[in-house]
Amino acid sequence: MNVALVHDYLNQRGGAERVFAHIAGAWPEAPIYTAIYDAGVAGDLFPPGRVRQSYLGRVPMVNRYFRALAPLYPRAFESFDFGRFDTIVSSTTSWAKGVRVPPGAIHVCYINTVSRFAFARAEYVPRFARPFTGRLIAWDRKAAMLPTRFVANSDNVAKRIRQYYGRDSDVLHCPVDLDRFTVGRGNGDHFIVASRLLPYKRIELAIEAASLANVPLLVTGTGPAERSLRKLAHGTTTTILGYVPDTRLNELLGDARAAIVPGEEDFGLVPLEAAAAGRATIAYRAGGALETMVEGETGSFFDDATPESLAGAIRSFDASRFDAQRLHAHAERFSPAQFIEKLRAIVERVYQENRQRRDEPMG
Repeated sequence: MNVALVHDYLNQRGGAERVFAHIAGAWPEAPIYTAIYDAGVAGDLFPPGRVRQSYLGRVPMVNRYFRALAPLYPRAFESFDFGRFDTIVSSTTSWAKGVRVPPGAIHVCYINTVSRFAFARAEYVPRFARPFTGRLIAWDRKAAMLPTRFVANSDNVAKRIRQYYGRDSDVLHCPVDLDRFTVGRGNGDHFIVASRLLPYKRIELAIEAASLANVPLLVTGTGPAERSLRKLAHGTTTTILGYVPDTRLNELLGDARAAIVPGEEDFGLVPLEAAAAGRATIAYRAGGALETMVEGETGSFFDDATPESLAGAIRSFDASRFDAQRLHAHAERFSPAQFIEKLRAIVERVYQENRQRRDEPMG
C-alpha cells in the first residue's frame, strides 16, 4: 500500500488531533495533508517535513479566524492531488471526508462525528450564519458518499452516520494517551473540566452547578466561548485557566476530586484521561460517555441537562468509592497500541477487498 493521510486542520491541540497523531504513527512514512498547519502548535506531533497544507495556509491570520473559512474548506480538500497513492486514510469531523481519490484507490475515513453544522445547526452555528449553511450541508451529504469505508469513533457516532448519511461503519474507539498521565493522589478539593471551549460543550452548565454546590471548579482549555465563560465565571467558585500544558493537566486531573463532562460527547475521551490519572468522572448520561464509563466503577452520571441535576450529582459524589489503580486499568483498555493494530487491520481488509473486486472477471 502507498498511503497518504488527511486531517481537517492541524492548528490546535484537542482530542481529534491527539487521535490523529496515533493514526500518523500507524503509517510513519506517509505524508500528511491538511487545510491549515501551525508548526508552533502541532509541530511536535506532526513534523513540518511530513505536512502538506492547502492554499488556505497562506491566508493572513488564518489560525485566528480559521472557523470563519468554513465555505472555503470543501474546495481546499478537493484540490489535493493523490494521484500517486492507492490508499488514503483520513480523520475528520467535517471536511477531510470530501477528498477526491484516484480511480481504484481506497479511502478509509476515521470519523469523529457527523458534521455539526449539518445535524446540530442550532447549537453549533451562530444565528447570523445559519442562512448560509444550506450549500455546505448539501456538499457534506455528497462528500459522505465518497469514502470507501467509514470507521466511527464510537457506537454513538456510528448511529449518527447511519441516520444522517445512510451508511454503515466499523467502530473503533479512540485511544487515550496513557503516557501523558500518572495516577495522582486526589488530595485536592477541586473538580475539573478539560475541554475545548465551544458552546455545545455546555461548560456554562458546569459553572452554574459548581456555584449551586459551592465547590471549586477549574476549567482548562481554549476556544471561541472563552470570553463569555470568563464573564460568567467572574465572582463564582469557578476559575478559568485557559490553556495548560500536558504536565500541568496531569497534575490538575490527578489532584481533582473528579472530572466533569457537562455536555453530550461524541466519544468521551476526557473520562478516559481522568481514569488514566486515577480519577473518576461525573458525566451527562448521553453520547459517548456511556461507552467509556462504567457507572459505579469509573464514575457517575447526571440525568438532566440542568445545573440543578449536575449540582446534585456533585453533592452526592464520593471520591473514596473509586479505586485509582482500577481506574487506570480501565483506561489501559483503550491503549494506542491496540488502536493502531485494529486500524491497520481495517485498512488492510478494505484494501484487499478492493483488490479482489478489481480482479474479478467482468460479466
